[in-house]
Amino acid sequence: MAEKVMRDCGGRAAVSMLNRREWLALTLATGASAMLDRTALLAQRRLLTRAIPSSGEQLPLVGLGSSATFSQVASAEDVTALREVFKTLVDQGAKVFDTAPSYGASEEVAARIVNELGLADKIFWATKVNAARQGGTADAAAARAQIDASFNRIKKAKIDLIQVHNMGDVRTQLPILKELKQQGRVRYIGVTTTFEPQYAGLIATMRNEPLDFVGVDYAIDNREVEATILPLARERRRALLRAIRAHAPVPARRRSAAARLGERVRCRNLGAVLPEVCRRSSGHHCRHPGNEPGEEHGRQHRRRHRHAARRSDAEAHGRVRRSAAFGVIAAVTSPAV
Repeated sequence: MAEKVMRDCGGRAAVSMLNRREWLALTLATGASAMLDRTALLAQRRLLTRAIPSSGEQLPLVGLGSSATFSQVASAEDVTALREVFKTLVDQGAKVFDTAPSYGASEEVAARIVNELGLADKIFWATKVNAARQGGTADAAAARAQIDASFNRIKKAKIDLIQVHNMGDVRTQLPILKELKQQGRVRYIGVTTTFEPQYAGLIATMRNEPLDFVGVDYAIDNREVEATILPLARERRRALLRAIRAHAPVPARRRSAAARLGERVRCRNLGAVLPEVCRRSSGHHCRHPGNEPGEEHGRQHRRRHRHAARRSDAEAHGRVRRSAAFGVIAAVTSPAV
């Protein structure tokens, strides 16, 4: 029992004991108040931003990608969910949207939605160009036509960022982007790749070309870019878009870390996967499905999960700081719609 202080008619203090019901009510009310205060505080916090090295323009660290889940929904008849995603994106202070002509219907549908919602000028529109086929050469006329189609879809006189997609014939397509930037039609230019065999070419391009952005995959089980690409980006003042993809129907060799580990996390024996996931990326929360056979088995895994989750909140901030130190501008991910 806990003590409570009461006042008698003369204003004198009198101490009595709280019963269990009163104590629980007081505890719950205090907890709810603290939670409301925390929620209000979080709502007032601004998203973390990072400056684009070539201009100083600030961009939120979190953006929206469109290569996986977004693309699947964009191909459906009902795209209401994507409208809500864009509304939420802007309402919460984010602005980076990353797309490409090769992402199915993503670019076309997204452009239509943001124009219908009047949000085109509030979005940092990042798209790509790649008229090269299977690592071959690109036809310059085809590349220009692809870029013109992107302009026609978004209906903006100036696109924020266009990058050469997956290092496709950089020698032919990057000069087109440099020309467009000089003309004032494109604000920033860059190159992307999520394929390790292309890293050598990416590094050479970063050293020799005046890029504003570089797009890479930097994930739980793909941290090769830490060796050279991220330090070089910091040295050469190149902004990075870090790709964090959701589940996608693509071959295993093309799957992102989120998809590959996600498939493993959904297995019944989470204990076989959880230690590795939390060790390799402590900034990611691991949710326990609660379907292990045997109560004692489940309790053991829940204890591991709680321990990892407590560490992850603090260490996630460290991961963000390390990424920012390397010049990472935004982590783009497909929405859960």
